[in-house]
Amino acid sequence: MSEDAFHLTPLDIRKQEFRKTLRGYEPMGVEDFRLRVADELERVIREKSVLEERLAALTEQLQVFRERERAMNEALVAAQQLRQETRAAAEREAQVIVREAEAEAKRLLDEARSAEGAVRARMAEAERQFQAYVGGFRGLLERQLAELRALDGTQG
Repeated sequence: MSEDAFHLTPLDIRKQEFRKTLRGYEPMGVEDFRLRVADELERVIREKSVLEERLAALTEQLQVFRERERAMNEALVAAQQLRQETRAAAEREAQVIVREAEAEAKRLLDEARSAEGAVRARMAEAERQFQAYVGGFRGLLERQLAELRALDGTQG
C-alpha cells in the first residue's frame, strides 16, 4: 500500500469516533490507545521532519563536496597540463641553449685554429728571417775571417 493511498494525521486519530456496541471495547482503553497512537504519530512525524531536513542539508553538503571535487580534479588536470607544457618549453629552451653553445664552441674553436695558423705562419716567417740573418751573419763572419787570414798570411 502506498503512502498516498492512506494518509493519517494525529488530528485524524484524535477526532476519530467509534460506534458503541453492546459488546464493544472498553471506551477508556480505546481512548487511551488512540491518544498514545496520536502522540507516537506526532513524534514520528517530527522525527521524519528532522530527518528530512538533515537529509536535505547532507544532500546540499554532498553537492558542495562534489563541486569541490570536480573543481579540484579540473585544477589537477590543469596543473598536469601546465607541468607538461612547462617541461616541454624547458626542453625546447635547453635544446636552443645547447645548439647556441655548440655553435659558439665551434666558432671559438675555428677562431683558435685560425689564430694558431696565424701564429705558426708568423713563427715560420720569424724562423726564416732568423735563418736568413744567421746565414748573412755567418757569411759576414766568414768574409771577415778570410780577410783576417789573408792579413795574417801577408804579415807572417
